[in-house]
Amino acid sequence: MKAATILAAPAHGGPMCAYPAPTWADALRRAVRRLVRESARGPRPPTVSAPPSVPADFGEPGIDELYAHRRLELVRLALLLVDDLPTAEDVVQDVFAALYRRHGERLTGLDNPDAYLRTSVVNTSRSVLRRRRTVRAHVPERAGHAPSAEEPLLLREEHGEVIAALHRLTRRQREVLVLRYWSHLSEAQIADTLGLSRGAVKSTASRALVALRRELEAPR
Repeated sequence: MKAATILAAPAHGGPMCAYPAPTWADALRRAVRRLVRESARGPRPPTVSAPPSVPADFGEPGIDELYAHRRLELVRLALLLVDDLPTAEDVVQDVFAALYRRHGERLTGLDNPDAYLRTSVVNTSRSVLRRRRTVRAHVPERAGHAPSAEEPLLLREEHGEVIAALHRLTRRQREVLVLRYWSHLSEAQIADTLGLSRGAVKSTASRALVALRRELEAPR
């Protein structure tokens, strides 16, 4: 599946649309603009829009149903964390393979498949980035390296600037913003996914928006 198709698809398993949906990038930009206004006016209680509704409960899905319903959403999440479509797809394949080995076809003993999958994608993406840093520290990048043919489709004008800025943040800042504005998770859900306190999530999100503002406003 091409990166453009991945971005055009809805975040929560609904029908695909035929055009890119920059909602998450717009939401980040609005948050940055709100930060600027609040800085000028002085502090006030933050307002956060309610996350969109998620599909009805699966009941007791098997791994095939879960894969069909959640794979695309998880690839999109991994893509924003690792910045590379083939690697993002590998991350999700590895997550589902590990899920099958641990819980079987009927997901025996797994109470919250969505939370398990999100946490697994984040942790596997972290492992990928650690290996990538290690390789780059010891192996010079090949001359003539260029993005894949699909990457320009991903980095459209309405997405590319925000994606590039996100990848200049710290890993934790990027994870918190992606989970909040892309996956539409609450502070409590982000805390569970990343193994942080809600206070740590809130302070990280605040610092991340300040850092993102600097990155978006910096001349290039």
